Order: sequence, then C-alpha cells, then structure tokens
Amino acid sequence: MHPLLQHDKDSISELTTLTRDVALTFLNGLSELPPGRLESHNSNGSEAKEGIGAAQALEVFKAQWLPHLAASAGPRYLGFVTGGATPASLIGDWITSTVDQNPQSNWDSEAPELERETVKALASWFNLNSHQGSFVTGATMSNFVGLAIAREWVGELRSVKVSEDGIAALGAVNIYSACAHSSVYKAASMLGFGRKAIKSVPVKPGREAIDVEALEAVLAKDHTQGCIVVASLGTVNSGDFDDIVAIVNLKNKYNFWLHVDGAFGAFAALDQRYASFTSGIDDADSVCIDCHKWMNVPYDSALQFTRRRDLQVRVFQNAAAYLGEIGTNPNFVHLTPENSRRWRALAAWFAVTAYGRSGHADIVVRNVDCALKLGDLIESQLGEVCYLLAPVRLNVVLFTIRDHTDEASLMDLLYKLRASGETFMTPTYFEGKWGMRAAFSNWQTSLDDVDRVFSALKSAVLTK
Repeated sequence: MHPLLQHDKDSISELTTLTRDVALTFLNGLSELPPGRLESHNSNGSEAKEGIGAAQALEVFKAQWLPHLAASAGPRYLGFVTGGATPASLIGDWITSTVDQNPQSNWDSEAPELERETVKALASWFNLNSHQGSFVTGATMSNFVGLAIAREWVGELRSVKVSEDGIAALGAVNIYSACAHSSVYKAASMLGFGRKAIKSVPVKPGREAIDVEALEAVLAKDHTQGCIVVASLGTVNSGDFDDIVAIVNLKNKYNFWLHVDGAFGAFAALDQRYASFTSGIDDADSVCIDCHKWMNVPYDSALQFTRRRDLQVRVFQNAAAYLGEIGTNPNFVHLTPENSRRWRALAAWFAVTAYGRSGHADIVVRNVDCALKLGDLIESQLGEVCYLLAPVRLNVVLFTIRDHTDEASLMDLLYKLRASGETFMTPTYFEGKWGMRAAFSNWQTSLDDVDRVFSALKSAVLTK
C-alpha cells in the first residue's frame, strides 16, 4: 500500500476528529456567515504535484477554499430553494459515505430495502398511495424519469416501443405546460422530444397557474395520438399552483399523460392551511418531489413517483447476466438512469425516522410564516418604494422597486444585499418587470431572521 494511504488508514480516528472540528466550526457559525460570498478565489498555483496526505489536504482546503464558501445552508439564504441539512440527515449522509453501500441490488445487502421503506413512508406524506417511486439526484432527473415514462406511454398508444425502436419511430409529441421549470425543457431535450415540443398554455390573469379552460381548448385541438401535460406545484417565480383536480378531470375526456412537478410545492401537503393545493396529486401519472429542497436533506436527493412502473422498467431495465432477473420487485438498477448510484436514501431515512411528518411540517409552516411576514413588512413599511409582484402564496416573496423595474436597478439592489452579508436573494422576470425573489426553505429560519433580512433590505433600498 502507498505510504500515504497506509498512514491515513492508521490515522483515521485523528483525521475524522480534525474533520469534525472543521465541520462544527462552519456549522456553528452559519447564522453569522454571509449567505453569499464576495471574495473570489485566486489560486496560488502551488498545488502539490505529489500527494500530501489527508491532514495536509484538509489544511489546504481550510486556507484556500473554505473562506470562499457561502452559508447557503444557513437561515438567511433565500436565493435558490435549497434548504439546508437537518442534524439527522447530516448524520445519515456521513454514514452513507462511511458504509459506502451499493443500493442497486439486494445481492449485496439490504440497502435497497431501506430505500423502498423510505420511499413508501414519504409517499404517504404526500398522499401518493397509488404510486411507486425511487430516489434520484434531483428534480431535473426526477422530471427526466417522469417524462421518459410518459414517452413510453405515448409509444404504447401509437404501437411503438420507444425503448426498443427509438424516438424517431414515435413522431412528434406535444407537451403542454404554463410555467414549466427549466429542468423540464432540459429533460425534453435529453429525451429527444426537443425543447420546442413544450407548448405554452395561457395562464390565469396575474397568475402563473394554467388556465384550465384554455388547456381544454388546446387539448380539443390536439389530434396527435397521446400528449403530455406538465403541471406545477410551486412555480419558481411566485410559488403558484396549478389546479391538479381540474386538470385530472380533463383526463376523462382527453387522453394525456399528467406529470406533476412538485419539487418544493408538494410540501404544502404538510401545512394544513395549504394542503388543498396538492389535492388530486395521486391521480397524476408521474410526480417529482425534491428532498434536498424543503425536506432539508443534503445534496443530492429527490424522488420520482409513477403509477406505471411497468413502463418505467421497460425504459430503464439493464440486461446483463450478473444483474440477475428483473422479477416482480425490480432492483433500482432497472428503474433509474444510473447504474451506479449513491445510497442517498439513508439521509432521508434518518430524517423521516428522527423527525417524522410533524417535524418536517414544522419547517414548512415556519417557512411559510416567515414569507408572509416579509411580504407584510415590504407592503407596510416599504410600500412607497417597493411592491409585491404577486401575493405570497406559500414560501416565495416576489417583489420589485417602484419606477425601477429594469434589470440594472434590480441587480444593483441585489449586489447591495449580498454585500451586507445579511441575506442572499435572486433576480427574476415576471409579467414584463424585473423583480427579486426571497425563497424560504431552511429548517433553521425564524421570524427573527426575517427582521434581519428586512433591515438589510430596507437599508439597501433607501441608500442611494
């Protein structure tokens, strides 16, 4: 064995202690570290050509890279909906790397069974009683899997096995949506549909939600055999929701596959005030839910659900003698794009087991309360200079500056906010105006954090 490998093997106890100390220092400082960092990293070009061992590598990381990382896992990071990592999920993620299991097959261990148990538990949280699912890397891959199964379904209607004959044998497929996430367009590109296959459906006035009457009119004119509708639970800009029940009712008249992107919005099911927004989700054909968003487990982690596992197996099955037969309870190697995959279910299992549905419901309710409070503060105390571009429907606050809805003005304000070290938000474009969005999803965020965010916002807006 190489001497550095042997040394680190013999020193694993000391190395993990050193690493623990670095990690705890960072975690304990999250509330005061800047959510967005300004400093850029300038490499000194002194990277060792030969190995230096784990302890020295840790020191290099602490000096050269750690100071340039953002507190994106902290309570005032309101940019992308990324949440953080609850203590139990962090423990689970650490153990995942330690035990380094192969969760693709039951031949090795019972790791896949833990994943099945976790998926089943989470399905019950979201009332997906008719669905089966698996873990994937994120919402992008979850949407990809859902649309891949939809593609096979369209082929079934057209007497084509896309998984065998290819996309060219299928012909054009229309995908209808109002405000689909960018990952849906990426998935359409990767699956051979093409981005232009996604057709925009009119929205309700002042909303990002599908106008169901307009959708019906579009479906009535679609004379292709089989199409796809992508509905959203929680749009990126304003956190809006499509009416899933009304869209499901259209399936009685028109033959389409319904995919629901509920990456973060599906968690509304955990807040009694907004649970009705997710009604009808079990009647969808496939569903995307992102765990490293509002469930606050570490990257990367998401769920894909479907009612048609038979089609899923047809798309993703692997044929190799060493993998064994597929059987009636397929291993995950036959269900998702990856042949090699991390045991990401373990971090989620720890979170489910440690905090249950009620513990995660507390996170959702608290985050929604924080969003409502920030929206109220903007309207009541900054109403002369700012205004909401949309009502606060869940956890996203979308607002802009009066008389300065151009991109340059908004970016200037966002730079000021980031420079304050108090919060981090992102820009967006909504109904012809540039605005900014504050998305609450972190398990530690409190109403006191909202006061700090608003104070920084007020200072940035009023400072010329």
